[in-house]
Amino acid sequence: MARDEINAFLGAGTNYSGKLNFQGAVRIDGHFEGEVISDGTLVVGQDAVVEGQVHVGQLVLSGNIRGEVVAAEKVVLHKSANLIGDIKTPVLVVEEGAVLEGRLTMGSLETVPELPVEAE
Repeated sequence: MARDEINAFLGAGTNYSGKLNFQGAVRIDGHFEGEVISDGTLVVGQDAVVEGQVHVGQLVLSGNIRGEVVAAEKVVLHKSANLIGDIKTPVLVVEEGAVLEGRLTMGSLETVPELPVEAE
């Protein structure tokens, strides 16, 4: 499977609450409230709203997030992005027009906390 292939899609008009664990890439265009945990890529569409904790490998944000974001590899904020909360990531890419209200912690992978480990 290609690295940028979307594995799951929460479309516009959907509302989901809970915990989302995935591998690969997931795109959210609806409303999600809860916790997202993955070493993959989360794509948040322009009209999407995500509220809660996000711990992913990469985040590509065009919509809205309210909560803490931890990305092991990279966070990309497109011009329509609106993030209210703290970001911890080694790499941040911000397009002109993106909004970030919160604290930013950047550094090497050693200084960014690892993803939480699920108990089995």
